[in-house]
Amino acid sequence: MTSFRDRVRGVVISTALGDAMGAPIEKLTYGEIKSKYGRVESLMTRWHKMDLPPDVRLGRVRGDGIVTDDTLMTIALMNVYLTEGRHLDAYDMGNEFVKEIAFRKTFVPELNEETLIIDRLFYPEKYIFMRHVLANCDPREGGIGNMVNCGAAMYIAPIGIVNAGNPKAAYDEAILFAMGHQSSYGLEAAGVLAACVAKAFEPGVSVDDIVRTAISLAKDGTKAAIVEMTQAARDLRQERDDMDKVIEVLQAIMVKYSPMGDDVSRHIDKVGIPSNHYTPSRLWSIEELPMALAFIVLNDGEYYRSILDGVNSGRDTDSIGVMAGVILGAMYGSEVIRKEDIEHLNKVNRLDLCAIADRFSGIAAKIIEEDLRINESRKNIVSP
Repeated sequence: MTSFRDRVRGVVISTALGDAMGAPIEKLTYGEIKSKYGRVESLMTRWHKMDLPPDVRLGRVRGDGIVTDDTLMTIALMNVYLTEGRHLDAYDMGNEFVKEIAFRKTFVPELNEETLIIDRLFYPEKYIFMRHVLANCDPREGGIGNMVNCGAAMYIAPIGIVNAGNPKAAYDEAILFAMGHQSSYGLEAAGVLAACVAKAFEPGVSVDDIVRTAISLAKDGTKAAIVEMTQAARDLRQERDDMDKVIEVLQAIMVKYSPMGDDVSRHIDKVGIPSNHYTPSRLWSIEELPMALAFIVLNDGEYYRSILDGVNSGRDTDSIGVMAGVILGAMYGSEVIRKEDIEHLNKVNRLDLCAIADRFSGIAAKIIEEDLRINESRKNIVSP
């Protein structure tokens, strides 16, 4: 049986793997990826912006296994648990998590230097600092007014780990924590993904079990998108090799829940023109989580193919890869990941992913053991 420690390794390494697989092609459309790369199949992929001047690529480097903010913020969240040693809520977002991203330096691979994570973050993640440090908001209101995106869901997997086997508790804790960062369907996705990771820790769990868990807990547009996308993926299983058709069907469904489609870049000619992109709605969903679940269903949980199909689908490729990866990493453990991929990720990013995961699995196990002790004592209250 796969051990708890190995499943935690699976989640942590899969975060970096999915992130690094998708990073070189992020924001390209499916058609552009197909035209430029054919199909991305490995970590050794050149970033599509690498030949542009440094000012155009904001001084960043990507490709060939380099991870992005998805991985860095996941590790930051694990560090908060290591510091606090307990379950978290929005007040921890405004305290230790802010310290991790804005006051404590770490190696940022895209910038190739020791610096603050916030120097690399996108605006909706910088919003954490603005709201909690500069605006001194009630931590539970930190996500109000932010651009609604997948920014919280992309690093939320550790909350699924500390609630392994208890998806509802994972959902609740993820919502309580991430409300300090996100709102609306961006917050909802964080709760549902954490629940999927928690469910995936159960021995013998199936892909259908995980999808049913997601649907049972998801609300509003997020629920509707997951239901429709995963059903479409089941219907497409016999045609999964026809990626043109798969992407056409899935993206046609998703546009009902995420209306921006391929329009994911910002240009001066868009300024002042109203749109509904990234705005709160009870009817909408982020794209990344339903897409990740759809590819897991399409491939019946096949590890590498699910991640790579998600990455090659275009748009927010790294976060789709992360979300598929963390669910399957929890389900199978690290043994499913090629050793050469782990070694390469560690080398180029100056990480020791197994050591990071093992430290975290220790504190996660203690938190779970304390939960079990409390639950046992509660039984005595109602026993005859």
